[in-house]
Amino acid sequence: MSKYCLLYFLFFTFCMSIFSCKKDSFITSSNARLSTDVDSLKYDTVFTSVGSITQSFKIRNDNDQKLLLGNVKLMGGTASSFTININGIAAPEVTNIEIAAEDSMYVFVTVNIDPSLDDLPFIVKDSIQISYNGNTKFVQLEAFGQNANFLRGRVIETNTSWNNRLPYVILDRLQIDTNITLTLEAGCKVYCHANAPILVDGTLVANGTKEQPVIFSGDRTDADYRDLPASWPGIYFRETSKSNELIFTTVKNAYQAIVAESPADNLFPKVTLRQCIVDNAYDAGVLCVNSSLFADNSLISNCGSNINIIYGGVYSFTNCTVASYSTYISHRYPVLAANNFAIYDGSTFTTSLEAAFTNCIFWGEPGFVENETSIGREGNDQFDVTFTNCLYRNAVEPANSTKNNCLLNQDPLFDSIDVSRRIFDFHLDNNPSPAIDAGISSVPYLKDLDNNNRIAPFDIGCYEKQ
Repeated sequence: MSKYCLLYFLFFTFCMSIFSCKKDSFITSSNARLSTDVDSLKYDTVFTSVGSITQSFKIRNDNDQKLLLGNVKLMGGTASSFTININGIAAPEVTNIEIAAEDSMYVFVTVNIDPSLDDLPFIVKDSIQISYNGNTKFVQLEAFGQNANFLRGRVIETNTSWNNRLPYVILDRLQIDTNITLTLEAGCKVYCHANAPILVDGTLVANGTKEQPVIFSGDRTDADYRDLPASWPGIYFRETSKSNELIFTTVKNAYQAIVAESPADNLFPKVTLRQCIVDNAYDAGVLCVNSSLFADNSLISNCGSNINIIYGGVYSFTNCTVASYSTYISHRYPVLAANNFAIYDGSTFTTSLEAAFTNCIFWGEPGFVENETSIGREGNDQFDVTFTNCLYRNAVEPANSTKNNCLLNQDPLFDSIDVSRRIFDFHLDNNPSPAIDAGISSVPYLKDLDNNNRIAPFDIGCYEKQ
């Protein structure tokens, strides 16, 4: 062997030994690279009986040295609906796991669901934590829990009716296509995930009854979450939407409960609320932007701003109670705000506003807002806002409006209000309430929110004292 061949052989052997030693040593830097082939596992199977499904993902060591995982841990532990098997070891947590350089390992994840258990949430969640070199990475787990109709990113493209046999759980969004009608039968319950708005480009009809109302709410029904506002986005009646009607329908715990945008393209209101409850919306209970909405015998309560009308439109509220007390949401804005203008890019745009409020209560917890009704006007467009036989709490009479037989700053004496215990009974007390027999009777809505007969002269608000 020549001396050059010998030198090459020795150099090659030396390099291989260095490389081999490096491959056999652990990388300890916090900059070590680790990847998983998924960020989440979603089990989209709807369980109708007790069952289990297994999925898997890989954890890959992307370094040229071995990597020691401090632990791989199921965060829910033994109480979780999920179980994991890590590198052949079935346990909720495994520590000190070696992965060879540029190698990978499997984690198998099984979900076990009994859909008949009422204490399961509709969406069962957990996560797997991977710890290494002072870093943590998570893989999210999500499965369907209780027996329900689960719809992920669904677009309703044909006229459809939903019954009340199982609740509907909406993930990502629900969209009703243009010129399409979705009809909900009495007793239908719709639960929306935190990222799931209802987008109405066509028509939504909710045919609830007093005994079986239609309910829209967030999908977290467990005790710690079921009363939290902003638990889902809300219902958005968009530009092409028309002839929507909600009867004996409750919309609660949304970010913006009911949003109506743009006028309808027919002679009917874009949205009609009849004997409805809108409650505990974080931002707005009813938000209208240059649209049309008629409501009767409805309760809009404890929202960030209960009714907010922007940039005009046509509106009618009859025998409605609009009230707000500080609960999860601080009462900082008027329960009714209406104007005929919008400000965009530094410019003010105006249009006409026609709004009639009849036999309504506008009341908020004293000490927070001076004027519970606020009417704003800009420009010379047609402007007609009328309060008839209404009761409101204001430091001064509402400007830019006509008042007929209204009651200023007379406590309506609701039956039971206890903020600390979250008791809100907006029936009228027998003290008697000044709202009793203070309304006008020449209105066509002859049933109150309890579906009791209105007795002439009508009471003010959504409930008729019996």
